[in-house]
Amino acid sequence: MTAEPTSVLAEADALALLERGRIEIEGRLTDASNTTLRAEISLDGLTRRCVYKPVRGERPLWDFPDGTLAGREISAYLVSQATGWDVVPPTVLRDGPLGPGALQLWIDEPAEVPALIGFVPAYDVPAGWFPVAAARDDDGDAFALAHADDPRLARLAIFDAVINNADRKGAHVLYPSTGGVHGVDHGVSFHVENKLRTVLWGWTGKPLPEDAVEVLDRLGSLLGGPLGASLEEHLTVSEVQHVALRVKRLLRAGRFPQPPTDWPAIPWPPI
Repeated sequence: MTAEPTSVLAEADALALLERGRIEIEGRLTDASNTTLRAEISLDGLTRRCVYKPVRGERPLWDFPDGTLAGREISAYLVSQATGWDVVPPTVLRDGPLGPGALQLWIDEPAEVPALIGFVPAYDVPAGWFPVAAARDDDGDAFALAHADDPRLARLAIFDAVINNADRKGAHVLYPSTGGVHGVDHGVSFHVENKLRTVLWGWTGKPLPEDAVEVLDRLGSLLGGPLGASLEEHLTVSEVQHVALRVKRLLRAGRFPQPPTDWPAIPWPPI
């Protein structure tokens, strides 16, 4: 059975499929540092692809000793839901063929979708793009790591600041046929120390959009209630408290965050 385009599946249906569907593993995604499997999942005649990250396949990380990477993937989805920005594909925690793990809906991108992040010639940065870092190729030609001044990416940058994402590569940004933007791979997020690493530094120091301020204000209230309780099922109490602290700091500053000075600001590889 052929998987249908993700654009036609409502979020509630996607969650039901992920929570109760039958999983058949297709193969391993070899570029991932932890065990990451692509699978087909079927329920009541509906079949889709998904990404399955079993907890047993996680490599221990010295700076993320508490909880699981899968739990952080789920937490990122819960925060995404609370913002209403739909920046993380539907994700659940459930038992699979290799035990408990994160199960996330696979995002199919249109063949001709234009990327909004990449390396461009340093002398020819597209209009409406922000250069964020300089680079040279093997021949010594100058390039710039840059991204579009796009409100969808700006929301993702704010989301990353909230969850303290330590690994926002360009390849971790997907462009579904719905016209939105999705971020994936959030296993190294929610640390209590500032570990924000991202390629989306173009708005550094600029005022937050008014609609983002409203979302952050609502998010702060939810973190003191049901959202905070849900996150505590996957994160430590201190980590949840620091999510609320980051939201407060963003609201107090009213601006996009500055790059850290004691931690690499851009992940490697950036794309």
